[in-house]
Amino acid sequence: MSVFKDKTLLITGGTGSFGNAVLNRFLRTDIGEIRIFSRDEKKQDDMRHDFQARMPEVASKIKFYIGDVRNKSTLKYAMKGVDYVFHAAALKQVPSCEFFPMEAVKTNVIGTDNTLDAAIEAGVKCVICLSTDKAAYPINAMGITKAIEEKIAVAKSRLSGETKICCTRYGNVMCSRGSVIPLWIDQIRKGNPITLTEPKMTRFIMSLEEAVDLVLFAFEHGKNGDILVQKAPACTIQTQAEAVCDLFGGKKEEIKVIGIRHGEKMYETLLTKEEAAKAIDMGNFYAVPADNRDLNYDKFFKEGDVKRATIEEFNSDNTRRLNLEETIAKIASLEYIQNELNGIPNLV
Repeated sequence: MSVFKDKTLLITGGTGSFGNAVLNRFLRTDIGEIRIFSRDEKKQDDMRHDFQARMPEVASKIKFYIGDVRNKSTLKYAMKGVDYVFHAAALKQVPSCEFFPMEAVKTNVIGTDNTLDAAIEAGVKCVICLSTDKAAYPINAMGITKAIEEKIAVAKSRLSGETKICCTRYGNVMCSRGSVIPLWIDQIRKGNPITLTEPKMTRFIMSLEEAVDLVLFAFEHGKNGDILVQKAPACTIQTQAEAVCDLFGGKKEEIKVIGIRHGEKMYETLLTKEEAAKAIDMGNFYAVPADNRDLNYDKFFKEGDVKRATIEEFNSDNTRRLNLEETIAKIASLEYIQNELNGIPNLV
């Protein structure tokens, strides 16, 4: 018997890439119901028709709820009878958040606060909040708001009662909505040179399946207030671009460098130096436990942490670097890429 047997799972922002991946993974299991909560009825309708066509025998397990994480009343309605929540709703495009930072605050910060309040009030057993490597040493509005999301989750966990709250922090999820690989494929097919920002820039890379695995690991093994990260590999943007060219017949010699966009870093961090000092090694993952000290700091004036000064951060420049062949193999293994190579439409 799985822990999801006959249970109800709600996914905020559920029409996105992550929500589709969860449905593909869970719909044919013994889970009772999966609620897709989002504000876009067109995407919900597309998802409904897709799963009715592909999985007609289990598509009735999906229930669609129109709402917005910015509106707590819609969350409270959708949260009734829910056992578990995967909180994936977010504004996550770096440039758009730079130009509209208050919109990022409303969704990523206030939306998270609303989601957690509604979940705790409804007696939800576990909430997993999806975060990003850009929340570590943040320099852009998206990363800053996701960092605050993590702080809200940890703070709520201290008083969440029977509701366990954890965060998962991701690197780049390949072929997710709005990511660069689908853009490059489209550019190649139109006969245009593919564009990249900075060849030496490095990024963690992971598949949607690995993203779901991380959430499930947090669900099963995380403790209240934990932030969990995968020990993901990385590659340069140049290597990633060349891999897509090799797979789809693009011309490497015509790759066009357009420069770093608003708010981008040369490399990303999954664990800060401060977090690495207290992180728990869990094999393929790290867990950063919540800081549950009280507000009485007097006792810490005489006690320092020598260990903190000796441990390096975990970032996309010091993790395992994939070469071109390894990057090609990782990209080629994705279902999205297999569909594109075989002419099968992708919903996401």
